[in-house]
Amino acid sequence: MDTGTHLVIGLGLAGLSQIDPIIAADSTLTTAVFIGTVVGSQIPDADGLLRFKGNATYIRNHRGRSHSLPALLLWTLLITGALALFFRGLPLLHLGMWVAIAVCFHVFTDLFNTYGTQALRPFSQKWVSWNIIHIFDPFIFISHLAAIFMWSFHIASPTLIFPVLYSVIAIYYIWRSLDHYILEKGLYRKDPTYQPGDKYTLIVTINLYVWNVVKLRTDGSYQLGELRNLKLKWIDTVKCENHPAIEASKNHENIQALLYFSSFACAEVKKHRWGYEVRWADVRYRHRKQYPFVAVLLMDHDYQTLDSYVGWVNESRLEKKLKVDLY
Repeated sequence: MDTGTHLVIGLGLAGLSQIDPIIAADSTLTTAVFIGTVVGSQIPDADGLLRFKGNATYIRNHRGRSHSLPALLLWTLLITGALALFFRGLPLLHLGMWVAIAVCFHVFTDLFNTYGTQALRPFSQKWVSWNIIHIFDPFIFISHLAAIFMWSFHIASPTLIFPVLYSVIAIYYIWRSLDHYILEKGLYRKDPTYQPGDKYTLIVTINLYVWNVVKLRTDGSYQLGELRNLKLKWIDTVKCENHPAIEASKNHENIQALLYFSSFACAEVKKHRWGYEVRWADVRYRHRKQYPFVAVLLMDHDYQTLDSYVGWVNESRLEKKLKVDLY
């Protein structure tokens, strides 16, 4: 989820903690839990600091180790331990439990996005992305704001507000998961171009009734479309090229970062007077007829690197980031 949604979830979990009678009876413990759930709801994204080491490092590691199984325990212990230094004498079991819930909730909700996490580390480095809930979901965000507002102005007890809120959120997640499963499994029936062996991926958008569709065809090309109000429409086809320059590009760290993160990367090569431009794009992310998540490598005729870039960018900004005049 986005930072704002993680924040309101942290506040919501602080409200939900009032169902614990030990916390509700102690204002100091309530304050500590409030801080712990807010920090815990944000701390796995501390790996955002990796941006300072470059886009390739960030892309390769964001939502990786920081969202892993060992990290859940590590973050919980660090936050609980820090709070214990400032709030002495508190029941650490209750405090730690709610911090752990906040940390785990962060990672759990990230699994439902398209970006995904490596939550199965250290057992697997696979990126887990269920494509069910958009990184910013208006229903989740607004429902939390409404609950926090009612709690802040004492419109109702938090022991009523937040159990109801999270019961509704649980139902919402179940509904969206079932909806995604049923729609994805039935895509081939809506596709007149279906061939045995075609693989479909249904990707969430911010609109509840609009989904993006990625079809991997048996020839290795991708077909991109939209499922709007149960009607499937194809809007683009991306053919993955083969060229010695593309194979050579796989040895560069920026290309490796994108390929490590995405199993939906497709490459094209353009020949210029100075050499080759190899562009890898993650075809899951299509915006305004462009694929903004790219890794670009410029090489001379001997496949030696001239310049490179990896990250989110549009066409005009890309030209500014690369030192070589593309045209």
